[in-house]
This record gives sequence, C-alpha cells and structure tokens, in this order.
Amino acid sequence: MNKVVQNAQEAILGIESNMTLMLGGFGLCGIPENCIAALAASDITGLTCISNNAGVDGFGLGMLLRKHQIRKMISSYVGENKEFERQLLSGELEVELIPQGTLAERCRAGGAGIPAFYVPAGYGTEVAEGKPVRQFEGKMYLEEQWLRADFAIVKAWKGDTSGNLVYRNVANNFNQAMAMAGRITVAEVEELVPVGSLDPNHIHTPGVFVQRIFKGSNYEKRIEFMTTRD
Repeated sequence: MNKVVQNAQEAILGIESNMTLMLGGFGLCGIPENCIAALAASDITGLTCISNNAGVDGFGLGMLLRKHQIRKMISSYVGENKEFERQLLSGELEVELIPQGTLAERCRAGGAGIPAFYVPAGYGTEVAEGKPVRQFEGKMYLEEQWLRADFAIVKAWKGDTSGNLVYRNVANNFNQAMAMAGRITVAEVEELVPVGSLDPNHIHTPGVFVQRIFKGSNYEKRIEFMTTRD
C-alpha cells in the first residue's frame, strides 16, 4: 500500500464540511502547519476541531477561525487567540473546554478502543455537569468518554514511506495519541525517509495507524507567547 502523497492538498482529500478533525501539537509546537494552511485555502466549513489549543490570530487554527470554518472547538488551552475569544463571547463558536490531562487521555482512549474511563479532574466544577460520578477508595471521579475523529492530522519530525513516525520533544504531546484515534490519519513530516531507515526502538507511532504521509515544507515554528528579559 502506497501511503505517500505529494502535498497537503492531496493529503486532505476526503475531508468534508461538518466532519470532526483531530489536530496534533502542543501550543504551536508540532502542529500540522501545511495541512492547516490547505484547509484554510478550501471551502470546508462546520468543522469540529479537537486540539490542545486554538492557535493564535492568523496562524495555526487561528487561520480557520478567521474564515469561520470551525463550528466547534474541543480544547484545553485557548488563551492566545483574540478571534477565538470574540467568536465565543458572540455565540458564533461552540466550545468544550477540557482539562489538559483529560483531553490527552480521551484521545488516547479513542485510539485504544476504550469507550469510557474515570478521572478526578473536574469533579465539583462545571466540567462535571451531566457526567456520571463514582467513588473509588473514598475519592470521587468523573466518567469521561473517548474522543475519535473522521481525520486525525499530525506532524512528525521524521517518518518513513510506510507511515512510521518519530516526534521530537514536546511535539510528541497529543500527536502520538491523536494519530491512533482517527478513522483516517494524515501525517506531515519534516523528513521523509525510506522504510528501514528509522530505528525501531525510536518509533513513536507505528505505520499501521497512518494512511497518508508527505514531506512538509516552509515550517515557521512560531513561538506562541514570547517573554524576554530587558
């Protein structure tokens, strides 16, 4: 099976309006920049996007928000995007905020085939509204359900032509879990190598989970919020 596609435009074929997408990365680190740009250049709307963050104004998922292509965001950190804030407060955007560890585990559970599990985070807060609660060893826990997506779009440092992926540092956050939870998983990589080039001990995502892979280009790798000393 040939998994290699030429570019982001080919990689996102089949994504339609009103689908659910997972987009990997942590802040602006390890996000699938090329695929997001390709989506922003399309006429696709009504998306539900599952992502650790909502990008920043004009970059990352901020590009899709600016064009009103996202109907709902399922995220854990959204504090660097003024357009996100505006759409939320005006009622244009539906938002589900999830504790970061819970979000990661819901994605992992989706890939592992675990439909529900229990966590203590959020008990006694608005996060718990409408969710089953159980007590284990004297402590209260919330029932959380898996997250899965029509397409999972991830970004890796290296990948081979069979779809095996290696991430670097915090770029591994969410990419690895999300790569397992998509009905179709698309991977863009900084370096695409022949099969057998990667050390099997260093592979984070086995190629069995990846249906499409391509070598990305022109990565900006922006810093989400820069703090410097005088």
